[in-house]
Amino acid sequence: MILSHVKGTFLHPSEEWTEIRNEHSSPMKCFLENALILAAIPAICAYIGATLIGWDIGERNFKFTVESTIPLILGFYLASLAAVFILAKSIQWMATTYGTKQELSTCISLATSIATPLFLCGIFALAPIPWLIFLSGLCAISYSVYLLYTGIPIVMDVNQEKGFLFSSAILTIALVTVVGILVSTVSLWSMGLAPIHA
Repeated sequence: MILSHVKGTFLHPSEEWTEIRNEHSSPMKCFLENALILAAIPAICAYIGATLIGWDIGERNFKFTVESTIPLILGFYLASLAAVFILAKSIQWMATTYGTKQELSTCISLATSIATPLFLCGIFALAPIPWLIFLSGLCAISYSVYLLYTGIPIVMDVNQEKGFLFSSAILTIALVTVVGILVSTVSLWSMGLAPIHA
């Protein structure tokens, strides 16, 4: 079912983790029905916010041209999907270290569920006010970390001690992935792909 785990991720995460652990599906289906849709939310909202509404910084409003924004938004969307896949593969790869094993589809569902708060907070990019985006992002990151530390032990079927170490290792990989995306962004901007004011 499309976006089947979004509601449970927020209302009853413990039950949702058990459901994710027990479901069996193809990796492509999990990716298509969840990650592809959720990753589009911040990309579309950022596009609308940057080109139609504009960034409010101080007393000034900055809008960007459609032509300069589209490549950045596409890059952001693809980077979001890549981050989910890297997280899922890392979970599957790291599982053997902690004496467990899971299908890639389960790891994709877990990684997508962990990233769901981050994707949904992208709605705030519709009104690109820096302090609002910062606060919503901080809340989303906090809840995603909570989901990571509660989800790994249940989905991967390990005890709390192993689950904590496992989650910490995955968190480190996630942080390195984010830093890699930021470095790539800066590199692309310096090559002339920075947004242009309308």
